[in-house]
Amino acid sequence: MTKSNRIKHWDTIYANKKINEVSWYQVKPTPSLDFISPLNLPKDSAIIDIGAGDSFLVDNLLNLGYSDITVLDISLNAINRAKSRLGNKQHLIKWIVGDVTSFKPQRKYDLWHDRAAFHFLTNSNDIKSYIHSLNEGLKSKASFLIACFSPNGPLKCSGIEIKQYSKQDLERVFGESFLLIESKYMDHHTPFDTIQNFTFCSFIKKNN
Repeated sequence: MTKSNRIKHWDTIYANKKINEVSWYQVKPTPSLDFISPLNLPKDSAIIDIGAGDSFLVDNLLNLGYSDITVLDISLNAINRAKSRLGNKQHLIKWIVGDVTSFKPQRKYDLWHDRAAFHFLTNSNDIKSYIHSLNEGLKSKASFLIACFSPNGPLKCSGIEIKQYSKQDLERVFGESFLLIESKYMDHHTPFDTIQNFTFCSFIKKNN
């Protein structure tokens, strides 16, 4: 799928689906929070949530006292929905409308979080571009948390084919610059009473 088609697809999703009508709806994203907690990040750590859409992770991070949060998503509609939900707290967040494959970070982050964005990239050039942006956007020894559909998960999401990843697959993809710290296979219960199996991995950026 081309970048322009990706933008159109996700803008349409967020224009037509209610917040609880998407499979990733989760008021408290416990799996991500459980991976973030042991990192013991200072509250002023720079955190970026990739492909966040209108995810509630940002709300939870604000409630935990984190003060330097960036949200990146390809869909302006998604970001506007998240801003609307946050109300007068929206100014506490840095918002970026953009495709991660062409994202040129203007700063270095302490944590890069990606729940179910990377697995939509099935083109090898897009995957290489993602890895380049990831490396450019993280400090040495910074943390990288990623969640993708596992080999036991769906083959499609929101009408788009995805690429499944085991923990070994993710370690192969990111292992040149990142050291795997923890991994788990976890079930996500959707609002439609279905189950999606995810591979969650926590990495730390190597000194290289």
